[in-house]
Amino acid sequence: MKPDRRPTMALERPTPEIVRRIADSFGFTLTAEALAEFCDLIDEGLANYEIVDAAWAARAPQAAVRPWTWPSPGENRLGAWAARANITESDEGPLAGRRVVIKNNVAVAGLPMANGSKTLEGYIADEDATVVRRILAAGGTIVGTSVCEDLCLSGGSHTSASGPVRNPWSTEHSSGGSSSGSAVLVSTGEADMAIGGDQGGSIRMPACWSGIVGLKATYGLVPYTGAFPIELTHDHLGPMALTVADVALLLSVIAGADGLDPRQAGLPAARDYTAGIEDGVSGLRVGLLREGFGQPTSEAEVDDAVRAAADVLAAAGAKVVDVSIPEHRDVGMALWSVIVTDGAVWQMIHGNGYGRNYRGRYSPSVMRAYANGRREHFADVSPSVQYAALLGQYMIERFAGTHYAKAQNLSPVLRTAYDRAFGEVDLLCMPTIPMRATRLPAPDAPVTERVRRAIDMLTNTAPFDTSGHPAISVPAGVVDGLPVGMMLVGRQFDEPTVLRAARAFEASVGGFLQAPGQR
Repeated sequence: MKPDRRPTMALERPTPEIVRRIADSFGFTLTAEALAEFCDLIDEGLANYEIVDAAWAARAPQAAVRPWTWPSPGENRLGAWAARANITESDEGPLAGRRVVIKNNVAVAGLPMANGSKTLEGYIADEDATVVRRILAAGGTIVGTSVCEDLCLSGGSHTSASGPVRNPWSTEHSSGGSSSGSAVLVSTGEADMAIGGDQGGSIRMPACWSGIVGLKATYGLVPYTGAFPIELTHDHLGPMALTVADVALLLSVIAGADGLDPRQAGLPAARDYTAGIEDGVSGLRVGLLREGFGQPTSEAEVDDAVRAAADVLAAAGAKVVDVSIPEHRDVGMALWSVIVTDGAVWQMIHGNGYGRNYRGRYSPSVMRAYANGRREHFADVSPSVQYAALLGQYMIERFAGTHYAKAQNLSPVLRTAYDRAFGEVDLLCMPTIPMRATRLPAPDAPVTERVRRAIDMLTNTAPFDTSGHPAISVPAGVVDGLPVGMMLVGRQFDEPTVLRAARAFEASVGGFLQAPGQR
């Protein structure tokens, strides 16, 4: 007789009816005799799951006890704070004395992590994300978490379960998403720096519409460990701040392999990204991407402002030329849309956020809390989440996920097209978002309007999540009282050149304007 290795806490055994239903769902029928045998085999097999349960229980992280508070209405008039805190672990380091806010899809142990959604309502993070640990070790003070869009599936700022995040330049307008709260709290001076996340532009778009600096680094450079994923091949975390120097400083702290994130491979050696940012742009070749201008959603005033910003770079010594990459407009958005839609449904819904089949750090507590919350609250999530779920599930059921496979196979075509252009220029330049900030839709606006306001600004940012190239948004000016952004894109892992050009522009215009009445 085999020894009974089963821990005291036994898992619930499936009834024969459950086993039969599962067999039916796979398309095979069990005789009564086979059903009984399979039930016995499953009973034996579950002992291994119980051993894993016991081993994990002995090692599972225990949430730190950290004081935090909900923001009062008076201190949250723009809806940007998720939770307030004051966490410092060191008085020394490059971030000493700097106030950092963390997007609410990134775990800060002991604080609520709602990911902008009712599906994670009440969840308390049980361990710090890698970027949080690094910020604290570098002397930074985490002053709280920032509201993000519902499951981060929106480029607008109207989908969070806690309500809209209002633009500090005009409270009737969107602040951009999905790192909406991070951008607003930096813009208003309530935080010096922020962590944002970017799967389709969610660092750069709110940076653009809120008038700050935001960098999506090369795919994998910043570890995603401890952040709620959307699509493993498109997940990015990155720095947001008022100045290019602060973005470079925060990147220096958070970048580099952590040994836990499967997104990280072939990384360069750790470096100080503030070094060289004052070297100017003399001799740099900047390509104005023809397909990034004059899009169906473009506003002429935005195109003109970004071309004028490029002229500033030219006056500072850069050589500015026109370049054409047809793939940017022909397939860029389509590839991103298929990969993120099907991938998010598979990973976020079927995989309860984390999915499977990769080596890395998972969060069982998030997976369980989200699975329970999704079953209870999916009717309450934003229409943009529901739209992605309906479309992605249909394509998975009807076409077996083959369009996802095709899009992933085609993504090197897009990447190669950009790389080919980088044989002629050092940077690509275009509007971050082709239009000014749109008005926040009413809560009872038609579904179509609320979905379109979540996705109609992605056309320039999203393709670079698919290709993985580093891209920064810097304020290019103000048009009719609303900020517009210039995006500079560089070669893979060439963040130094991207930051150097962004800083040269910032210096040439005498620094970036702040939202009126905010500081």
